[in-house]
Amino acid sequence: MKKRILIIEDDKVLRENIYTLLDEEGYDVLACSDAETGYIAAQQNKIDLIISDIMLPGLSGYELLEKLNKSGTTTKVPFIFLSAKAERHDLRLGMELGADDYIFKPFKSENLLNSIKTRLKRFEKIKQFANHEKNNNRGNIVYSLDDRLFIDSKTKANFIKVGDIKYISADNQYSVVHLNNMTEFLFRRSLNNWEIILPENSFIRIHRSTIINLEHVTKIEKSFNNKHRVILNEIETPLEVSKRYIARIKSKSK
Repeated sequence: MKKRILIIEDDKVLRENIYTLLDEEGYDVLACSDAETGYIAAQQNKIDLIISDIMLPGLSGYELLEKLNKSGTTTKVPFIFLSAKAERHDLRLGMELGADDYIFKPFKSENLLNSIKTRLKRFEKIKQFANHEKNNNRGNIVYSLDDRLFIDSKTKANFIKVGDIKYISADNQYSVVHLNNMTEFLFRRSLNNWEIILPENSFIRIHRSTIINLEHVTKIEKSFNNKHRVILNEIETPLEVSKRYIARIKSKSK
């Protein structure tokens, strides 16, 4: 089945040139001249990738992407910006909103085609991985440190390596996964479930609201009232250890 690409570009000549280029490459192409029309087209059609200018009449490309992110049907669709602007803050804004790539005007046809192929290939892998996880019910199967978890966030699809998790903290019905690179991801998963799927030789619960990766423990210390705290490398704030877990963590940390 042909991949369907939506072009949103107010420059008629450029829009028609891109349309012809993609059509000749075998894509099913839709084209619009403004963001509002493009948004409607994205909701009414199954779109595999969106290419949009930033400076558009009415809604800007940034506002369009933000609006698409709030729609359940288009949240994960790969998005490429066309732009004559190359300022750092423009790039950062687009990436924070979830843009997958920037193509700067004027551009070569092969650069656009290569970006499209790369984004479509990556998106297909993400869908296959998600389906594999679902079909194989990985929800309660124990992972190894080298396994990767699929994170389906609002603006991006990500993969994280289990071994890169430094610690996990509870946040009401959610949990926050803290990684080695200091980034964080929110999961709708309880700590009880994390205990089931994480490798027990590397991860241990130290509190009703905290699970840590033992590889990052640098020190276990007593605080006031005879309580214990764990210090993880590169984490300034010590983590409290419940009395019920102190014996376990001391034995595993030796």
